[in-house]
Amino acid sequence: MSVRLRRGFDIRGTSGPWVVFVPERTAEVQRQLRTLETTGGTVHHFSAADLLTEQEIHRAFAKSFRFPGYYGNNWDALVDCLDDLCGAVTRGVGVVGVIRDADVLLEADHFPLFVSVLCQGADRANSAVDLDGDPLDRPAIAEHFVFEFNEFDPEEIALRVRQPDLIVTAGDGFVAAALDSAEWR
Repeated sequence: MSVRLRRGFDIRGTSGPWVVFVPERTAEVQRQLRTLETTGGTVHHFSAADLLTEQEIHRAFAKSFRFPGYYGNNWDALVDCLDDLCGAVTRGVGVVGVIRDADVLLEADHFPLFVSVLCQGADRANSAVDLDGDPLDRPAIAEHFVFEFNEFDPEEIALRVRQPDLIVTAGDGFVAAALDSAEWR
């Protein structure tokens, strides 16, 4: 898999990339987050220090995104719940999860899988059809994730994120990931 170049990203809409990696407090990300909130969407902030283990990820996401009590605390359940966030969380507009100080996650064994899982959940949420291509009973919901880095090294991030199921793109000041449709459809 090669890294492709992109001009930009839009975390307010229902098209990829699903996960964006940027330097901390990137002006374009801040502008898009404000616009999303102004139009009724929600932004959920996470500290990477609270996501250092798989169990901590499940706990933090379940609490912030109001997962149901029967949430399974595993990667498949995370994909399912991200696909089916309630209207109270998305306000019917969209949702962005922002992970601050993401540098500490780069060396975590679960980091590449975590990114892939976020892409899987967001890919499904941003679609108006189910996995069989049948229309859903809800509109597509804008769902994206932003990892903010204090020390932004695009090459290192792209190398760590690289997975057979992801397309990794790089642009001016960001790296992004989305599912490779050839692998998933």
